[in-house]
Amino acid sequence: MGSKAATFVILAIYVVIMVGIGLYMSRRTKSTEDFMLGGRSVGSWLTAFSYGTTYFSAVVFIGYAGQFGWMYGTSSTWVGIGNAIIGSLIPFFLIGKRTRLMSNHLGAKTMPEFFEHRFDSKGLKTAAALIVFIFLIPYTASVYNGLSRLFGMVFDLGENGGTIIIIAMAVLSAIYVTLGGYKATALNDFFQGIIMLIGIGTVVALTVQKKDGLSAALDALNAISDSKTETGTLGSLFGPDPINLLGVVILTSLGTWGLPQMVQKFYAIKDEQAIKKGAIISTFFAIVVAGGSYFMGGFVRLYCTLDPSDNSEKAFIETVNGKPVYDTMVPSLIHQALPNILIGLVVVLVLSASLSTLSSLVLTSSSTLTNDLIKPRIKNFDDKHQVMFMRILIAVFLVISVLIACHKNASISTLMSYSWGALSGAFLGPFLYGLFMKKASKAAVAASMITGVGISVIHMLLFSLNIEAFSGIKQAVIDLNCPLQLLSPINAGAFSMIVSLIIVPIISAVTKSPDKKVVDNAFSSLAAK
Repeated sequence: MGSKAATFVILAIYVVIMVGIGLYMSRRTKSTEDFMLGGRSVGSWLTAFSYGTTYFSAVVFIGYAGQFGWMYGTSSTWVGIGNAIIGSLIPFFLIGKRTRLMSNHLGAKTMPEFFEHRFDSKGLKTAAALIVFIFLIPYTASVYNGLSRLFGMVFDLGENGGTIIIIAMAVLSAIYVTLGGYKATALNDFFQGIIMLIGIGTVVALTVQKKDGLSAALDALNAISDSKTETGTLGSLFGPDPINLLGVVILTSLGTWGLPQMVQKFYAIKDEQAIKKGAIISTFFAIVVAGGSYFMGGFVRLYCTLDPSDNSEKAFIETVNGKPVYDTMVPSLIHQALPNILIGLVVVLVLSASLSTLSSLVLTSSSTLTNDLIKPRIKNFDDKHQVMFMRILIAVFLVISVLIACHKNASISTLMSYSWGALSGAFLGPFLYGLFMKKASKAAVAASMITGVGISVIHMLLFSLNIEAFSGIKQAVIDLNCPLQLLSPINAGAFSMIVSLIIVPIISAVTKSPDKKVVDNAFSSLAAK
């Protein structure tokens, strides 16, 4: 059997299992709480794997690993370590218990609904729901882009073939999420997580082995230099640009604390013991998957080149507007480093990582829109109608995301960065202080939402979209030659998160205090524990 035929067989088995889990769990989904949160009874292993697989997708493995590996070398592994400690371990222990207790007590099934009950404001709920729906779309599109690029490389599909793959993945993710809701997603995430652990370990080992072992690979990296990279830095501990590397760590790690699809895992977990156990499991998962992905990406320069006259075995990477097409780097590395028979494993690895993320994104988006925007405006909107609307909106959300993904003008990392920056910039401060600070005010929450979204949108208009009217501003920023890359959507996202953490306590101190009864009710769930 040829490698492509073997890959098709593996994919067919994988698809049957995914759909089978959806059908099995559909029989156990009886209410909106079952569909949205698994009845708030999900255990530690399923929660931890669901958290990790939602966190890491084709965006990390294909987009970020390639881009940051090229820019920072093996020091990009710090991003994976930050993801494990700041993005996984700390939120489980810091906000996991409080989120579970307070959201359960308030009857909040979504982050916008949490804001409504915690701050006694329907306006905040509506604004938050719109932000969730709008900015989860580019995130989903970035995942589809990563999938289509890998499938295109493996099966030599061309542009139209990539579009077909995007549509096929959208249909598959819609099927099992629509059938079984949260529990089907969590159970699939566990199965997909096992594949990711095995796959990442295999790819990392073969990537280094192909270049005669770790020591030889690091020596080869340190011998590389260009106009932006000095000799001896790509294989060093902190790399050629530690300042901007820190921005990547902040965006991809701290951002999880304010992302609705991540926080939702704590709404659904069954008890405090499950949170403690889940923290350890999710951290181990992140170290292997994220750390492994970025470590692998650190060696892309040994497999890729921008020089068309390079006569080595490296893959030639084209440039667009003077920048390398980063999204093609990891597929090129895989094509060279892995024997053909293992390509199928990598395809299923990336597919697993991506579908788990997609399922959480579409479930979060459809749940938020139905629960927070539609339900309050329709009378007699019972459980049956809510689930039906959520299933319809899953399809709508996926169609919009697919249309964006089919136009590959923006890189995977750019789409992801603006999505994370806007969502976490809007919600990080309000959600964190809402859990811990009784004096956090509605005005402060509103200011954070406006600021977070505003920074991302303004940055996108000025620096990422080729709008002629703003070309002068863009050139002026370039001429500053600032060590911190001001044009980077990654740094813009990291900045919006930091601003969110600063702006909420400051504005809360100078605006009207929240209603004491509302605050006491929200925190009463914590007093007894």
